[in-house]
Amino acid sequence: MPAPLSFVRRFLDALPGDDRTDCEPRPVVGASWSRVQPTPVPAPRLLAWSRPLAQQLGLDDARMQEPLTTQVLAGNALWPGMDPYAANYGGHQFGHWAGQLGDGRAIVLGELRAADGSVQELQLKGAGPTAYSRRGDGRAVLRSSLREYLCSEAMHALGVPTTRALSLVATGDDVVRDMFYDGNARPEPGAIVCRVAPSFLRFGSFELPSARGDTALLRTLTDFALRTHFPELGTPGREAYAALLHEVAARTARLCAHWQAIGFVHGVLNTDNLSLLGLTIDYGPYGWIDDLDFGWTPNTTDAGQRRYAFGNQPGIGLWNTARLGEALLPLVDDDERVVEDALAHFQRVYAKAATAWFGRKLGITIDPQRGDEQLVQQLFDWLVAHPTDMTLFFRALGPLLLADAPPTALPESLRAAFYGEVPEAHAAAGHAWLQRWWTRVHQEPRPAATIAAAMAATNPRYVLRNWLAQTAIDAATNGDVSVLDRLFTALQRPFDEQPQFAEFAQKRPEWARSKPGCSALSCSS
Repeated sequence: MPAPLSFVRRFLDALPGDDRTDCEPRPVVGASWSRVQPTPVPAPRLLAWSRPLAQQLGLDDARMQEPLTTQVLAGNALWPGMDPYAANYGGHQFGHWAGQLGDGRAIVLGELRAADGSVQELQLKGAGPTAYSRRGDGRAVLRSSLREYLCSEAMHALGVPTTRALSLVATGDDVVRDMFYDGNARPEPGAIVCRVAPSFLRFGSFELPSARGDTALLRTLTDFALRTHFPELGTPGREAYAALLHEVAARTARLCAHWQAIGFVHGVLNTDNLSLLGLTIDYGPYGWIDDLDFGWTPNTTDAGQRRYAFGNQPGIGLWNTARLGEALLPLVDDDERVVEDALAHFQRVYAKAATAWFGRKLGITIDPQRGDEQLVQQLFDWLVAHPTDMTLFFRALGPLLLADAPPTALPESLRAAFYGEVPEAHAAAGHAWLQRWWTRVHQEPRPAATIAAAMAATNPRYVLRNWLAQTAIDAATNGDVSVLDRLFTALQRPFDEQPQFAEFAQKRPEWARSKPGCSALSCSS
């Protein structure tokens, strides 16, 4: 028999809960959570699980392969010590205050004391209705669940702060969804993903009590966050509250810079989808940049406004941080300078982090005195002038440093990153930039081989392109999880060559340009 698991009750014991335990949709006032039981499913089947995360949690292969584990991860059973609940929070959605939102299809099973000594919340997404489901059924479909499972673990392997995903379970029932909200609802296979994080606290967790004028709950929640997740900031009080906002601003800025560096687009950066811990959270209509376009969004709901487009993410991170700052104002004597200082800090941290990232991607330590900022700007001006695969382009740069002289023409390895026929004038402009870059990198004090190796460890070969995820979804829908397994394995080592997975390191094929799930997605899941 596996050793018993240890669950703690930090969130439930520290914060007030809802008196009711039913799932009737309702305003929940004066409480941070509502107790709820997952709704059982008819025929759960464990499709995939993350061995690296399971090992970190202390869940060995024997436990993961037990029938009881599948039942737990499907919401049909509980391990001893679990006490499920759904969290209460609000948020700004697409720039407008939406009021109470809450975990409408997410249920925290419990807080596990992991093998590495940390405490991690285990949360099922798609396990049935809660008090916050509004008109929803609390379920999720295979396509969205598979995307979240894959992307959570892929982002972790890339080094991006993120929530994790332990498992993907097929439920054995169908869930009716209108994928593009166009009146074409249809049944799809249901699934549940088990998400894992030290905390799922969001900006909106603090916005809701503040908007309601419930300063007592706001203070209790903020004190809990400080003591539990930011003890280094000191005893709860005015200075610690200001320091918390300062720290969250910095974490959010660094997260946005990391997204920009790898070409990741979250797709729906509402304040309820930003983590207090600076983690990537809520993988809905996300996407990876194929041809570099700062105006691109994968979210069909945002197609007109493009509020959450790739190039807007840092500005939205700043805007959302301002909303968190406004929520915390009652705790800092309504001193708006605290918020202003945090926003200025965000901008400084973002500028420094983004500069460092793009310096590493290009193999240089960016020095304005050398004209490096102009070199970077010239590159992006050139990349957006013709459809160019951002991931492939940066990956192909490093090996060029190993030659004794700069290329005499634009190399085929870079031309391979273009979509469509490349005008010769454009290729010539790229070659001119390449010569300037090659010369600049060779002015660095490190050997070229060392720089090339560092670039290979910065510019991934494998990212979860939408068309790859859709390929895995199509196969899994037909009962074949081999594509999912192979893709998961490749994404665990994104910076390695892995020639056995070369088919996953290709630019977007033409058939995927307009295929649903490849070019555009919705929040429907």
